[in-house]
Amino acid sequence: MVRETGRNAANGNGLEASRRGFLGGTGLVAMGAAIGGALPLAGAGGVPSAHAQAAAPAPPAAPKGPQNLKFPGKSEGLVLLGDRPLVAETPENLLDDDTTPIEKFFIRNNGQLPEETKNPDAWKIAIDGEVNNKIEITLGELKSKHKAVTRRMVLECGGNGRSAFSPPARGNQWTNGGAGCAEWTGMPLADLLKAAGLKQTAKYTAHYSADLHLSGEAGKPSISRGVRLEKALDPHTMIVWGMNGKPLPNIHGGPVRLIVPGWAGSASQKWLTRITIRDREHDGPGMTEFSYRLPIKPMVPGGKADPANFRVMESMPVRSIVTSPANGAKFAAGTKELKLRGASWAGDLTVRQVDVSTDFGATWQRVKLDKPKNKYDLQRWTATVKLPSDGYFEIWSRATDSKGAMQPHQAGLWNPQGYGGNAMHRVAVLVG
Repeated sequence: MVRETGRNAANGNGLEASRRGFLGGTGLVAMGAAIGGALPLAGAGGVPSAHAQAAAPAPPAAPKGPQNLKFPGKSEGLVLLGDRPLVAETPENLLDDDTTPIEKFFIRNNGQLPEETKNPDAWKIAIDGEVNNKIEITLGELKSKHKAVTRRMVLECGGNGRSAFSPPARGNQWTNGGAGCAEWTGMPLADLLKAAGLKQTAKYTAHYSADLHLSGEAGKPSISRGVRLEKALDPHTMIVWGMNGKPLPNIHGGPVRLIVPGWAGSASQKWLTRITIRDREHDGPGMTEFSYRLPIKPMVPGGKADPANFRVMESMPVRSIVTSPANGAKFAAGTKELKLRGASWAGDLTVRQVDVSTDFGATWQRVKLDKPKNKYDLQRWTATVKLPSDGYFEIWSRATDSKGAMQPHQAGLWNPQGYGGNAMHRVAVLVG
């Protein structure tokens, strides 16, 4: 498939050739056995054209390509990764807005989509566990008793970038589209936790929600993750009921959800009903064995994993994407320069610099990097690059975070569930 074979098999070097294929999957698709080794392919199968002609007298039937999402209120440009549960990603060129519109925002569910509540303000949230005062409060009371704040912050799926791993890892094969940056309105979770009176034994949160498990078994959580208390008390960790100035949509966890910025989006529980404070690391669904966990010591790619060698995934890695031009863009003959736009982010950290290359990494050019509106916001970037001639070019984008960690050429630290893959982004264009 273009989605998998053309991206995973053709990217043993880890560099991202678009899953959707260059020029609709019928023209050149960039890939190399070594960095800088671009190679024209025959279709989307990942076989050099000369080899394809010798391999068989007749080419195989073209594989079925990626499917676009069809969901009320959502752009049909989103790519469907799974329908049970519903999962859809946003192509990089649709992430060109400073604030990601709701219709372009990615979807990641774990259970069955609950019905939209008819009375949002009556929705109840409980705080219990290692607290002095158990709290049960309605959304209406939260809104009336606490001053609302709005922050523009990135929400990113823990598996974003998974499709770049080789050998392939389990799960939805995200490219870079499991991320979005919305204006979230709500209140700091810390305010509610402090009102509950945290005991000295309090160490970790455990989140619960209203969505039904895929099995349909009542009372079985579809997912229940949590975070260290230090992260829960960060003023940017919020209980939110608004998105881009509108009531939080049901598909995005409405009427109320958590936003735990910088960490895997699975910690940002949708349809929030309860937070239990625990005296140890939470062990709910999505917290144990290899779920949202990374190797402590690097393991052999594709090898047998030992759960004892894994830790909870926390801050997401640095990432930069090209949002314009789109992969597969064509330009008129004689075009001598391209104007580029992109976005970058770095989990709990900030982005220190972004560099781009149009010669397969032989040389790099620093971009103009904007400051974020607030912590955890996207950092937009722009650049103008010169082209020496007509022909095929690739734009590579590489970000460096505030601690000096740089995006790698290939997805490293392989793990069975494919978390933490942040290989640099590649976009192919044709001039003339």
